[in-house]
Amino acid sequence: MNKVKATFCVVIPLLLVYIFNTKFGAVPPLLKFLNPFTGFWQNAEPSGIGLNHKVVLKGTHDRVEVVFDDRMIPHIFANNDYDVYYTQGYVTAMHRLWQMDFQTRFAAGRLSEVVGSKAIELDRYQRRMGMVYGAENSLKGMMQDPKSKEMMTAYTEGINAYIHSLSKANLPLEYKILDFVPEDWTPLKCALLLKQMSAVLAMGSDEFYMSNILKKYGPEVTGDLFPDYPFREDPIIPKGTKWDFKPLPVPAAPLAFNQMVTGDIRTKQKIDGIGSNNWALSGEKTASGSPILENDPHLDLTLPSIWYQIQLHAPGLNAYGVSLPGAPGITIGFNQRIAWGVTNVAADVLDFYQIKFKDNSHKEYWYNNKWNKTTERLEKIKIRGGHTETDTVIYTHHGPVVYFQRPEKLSRADNIPLGHALRWIAHEKSNELMTFYYLNRGKNYSDYRKALTYYTAPAQNFIFASADNDIAITPNGKFPLKWKDQGKFILDGSDPKSDWQGWIPASQNPTVKNPPRHFVSSANQSSTDQTYPYYINWEFSSYERGKRINDRLSKMTNATADSIRLMQSDAYSIFAENLLPALLSRVDNNALNATQKEAFNIISKWNKYYNAKEIGASVFDLWSTRLFFDIWDDDFTIKGIPMRYPSRDRTIELILKDPNSKWFDNVQTSKKETLTDLVNESFKYTCDSLERKFGLIGKNWEWARVKQTHVPHLANIPGLGSKTLMMGGAKSTINALGEKNGPSWRMVVELGKNPKGHGVFPGGQSGNPGSPFYDNMIGTWSRGELYDLYFMQTPNDPSAKIISNLHISNK
Repeated sequence: MNKVKATFCVVIPLLLVYIFNTKFGAVPPLLKFLNPFTGFWQNAEPSGIGLNHKVVLKGTHDRVEVVFDDRMIPHIFANNDYDVYYTQGYVTAMHRLWQMDFQTRFAAGRLSEVVGSKAIELDRYQRRMGMVYGAENSLKGMMQDPKSKEMMTAYTEGINAYIHSLSKANLPLEYKILDFVPEDWTPLKCALLLKQMSAVLAMGSDEFYMSNILKKYGPEVTGDLFPDYPFREDPIIPKGTKWDFKPLPVPAAPLAFNQMVTGDIRTKQKIDGIGSNNWALSGEKTASGSPILENDPHLDLTLPSIWYQIQLHAPGLNAYGVSLPGAPGITIGFNQRIAWGVTNVAADVLDFYQIKFKDNSHKEYWYNNKWNKTTERLEKIKIRGGHTETDTVIYTHHGPVVYFQRPEKLSRADNIPLGHALRWIAHEKSNELMTFYYLNRGKNYSDYRKALTYYTAPAQNFIFASADNDIAITPNGKFPLKWKDQGKFILDGSDPKSDWQGWIPASQNPTVKNPPRHFVSSANQSSTDQTYPYYINWEFSSYERGKRINDRLSKMTNATADSIRLMQSDAYSIFAENLLPALLSRVDNNALNATQKEAFNIISKWNKYYNAKEIGASVFDLWSTRLFFDIWDDDFTIKGIPMRYPSRDRTIELILKDPNSKWFDNVQTSKKETLTDLVNESFKYTCDSLERKFGLIGKNWEWARVKQTHVPHLANIPGLGSKTLMMGGAKSTINALGEKNGPSWRMVVELGKNPKGHGVFPGGQSGNPGSPFYDNMIGTWSRGELYDLYFMQTPNDPSAKIISNLHISNK
């Protein structure tokens, strides 16, 4: 008996030690996590007020001064380029190391190293999409230029200096929750971060749907319901702009490729409405007589924020703005002379090619009337607590053949046709860093144009303003020279005529400088009118946000920063303006119950603003969504033939101009439905759905409560995201705001002798949930307010509110 007790006395404590020091699923090792000396308690962070630190970083070349303002934004003052980027890497890692690590592991397909086999299919997907392959090619381009090589090297060394200074106690909280430690940074990780941004902004791929639609309905119906230019448009480059260049010959289209085999897949469609805005006004429209530039890129909202605010000061450089944590330089911002910003172009630079293989070994494929050899790329994926898996990816000259067999339980892979090769601009050698190197130091329009020549992907609408009273906008990137509609449908991988036939010259990318209307703008709509001689894409985001921006700017005079700030939160819907009157006129009020009648009365008086407390906005949003479902679902959701719906623009045109169209009949019922039938069904469905989910019509039906905007943690760790925010805005409004997608950075810059910047993002500078600077800006952001940005000229500039200093020396 004593031996049994003794055994228990030894085994049970050992078992407990094992249990409490081992990670089980999402539960961290509790003894490590709760350890008072190294656990999560150590991540509580003071405000930093009055702190004055000195640190020796042997990798620097000279002394560096870093001052942190009252929002913990670093202002770096260095004596050379190397030190400014070294210090940028160091302080960015100080605040955002785990975020940088997580994002690049995700991009590289290396999450299984941290979370185990449950991430293996996601890791395979990233590798098979060529993310690492593309990053390696980009890195070659970056390291060939001495300036960008210095940026990458210095930034990487700065990050590693911070990593090497860490102890277990002061590791970021997420490392303790997920039970792993950071590894050394490499330049490849910087390239991976930029590749991931290309993937985010690729906006899905529709050629699989379009190929199936063409096969089912033929070219006439496809051309009618999916036209190459929208019925309503207010393009980025103003209509009537003349092109001052001689275009290259456009390649001839090959014979129609009809043998399109896409398989039973469900594709991720482009999300209409969620996008970005930017605009600039010349001095003729401002109170100061100098330009004002605005940018609010709309992306997935996360804590930590996708952006990191910073000022970089060195000889020839004094720029303020936001950077991507993990990449050197400033992506969106301003300096003493110019300001710049970006929105997504949505260029068609991702195509799939149907490949004919000789046999199941996939060692040869048919191209240009002969068998050609494929190549193999071996992707080694380490799995935590397990083995290393080697995944063999087949490459043709187009690019990787992503899948031969569909993975289970990975929705993001549903848009990949089996046995097809991916041609994607993100696989090209590139050096986007030089664009931002030159923009950060730019002084005038010529510098802006020079900077854009280095940019490849993801294609962006680069907006510009200068103290010289110049404004401009350029849908810019490396665009393939394509025949019209090349990539609208799946392409023939055996025909050389289906290849990309060269590139549109950078100087011939669409652009406009100082237009007669005295402003430039973009909101992801069509880049140009139909006179532009090259094909960029057949479909862009709907025109409503761009139209609303242009309407307001056309009327604006004596604009100030506050005029622009208020406009950023504009929630008026051109979509509702176009559609709602036609719907209201078809509702049969006599067939409505009491709740439906009350909702009808509310929406009849609705002012078409998606403000936070508007019940009408909630009703219209669900009503229009359900109506579009009723119109198209019976025709374009067919088992085994995955397709997509026609655009919002085409649907509104049908409702307004062709109310007796055959498309309003539900082919799955014996009755012949009319547009009026669908309008009434969808309205009743809307009211019933809102009542089931939110109770009786009243406060809980308000738009902000229905929309549920919030800012989640990057890894969706419970308790580390924001609460629900009582905000207006919608996908079709300037303030394009969804549940967890919206303006990731709002910026307004007043140019002139002494530029003034204003900005905010939904989060905080610190990635540490224990820091007072983790989410301190969310309230200001949610109210539509901006902070004044301290554009400091010296470390002792009295205009800034400084709370701490970091003095860096190399000895």
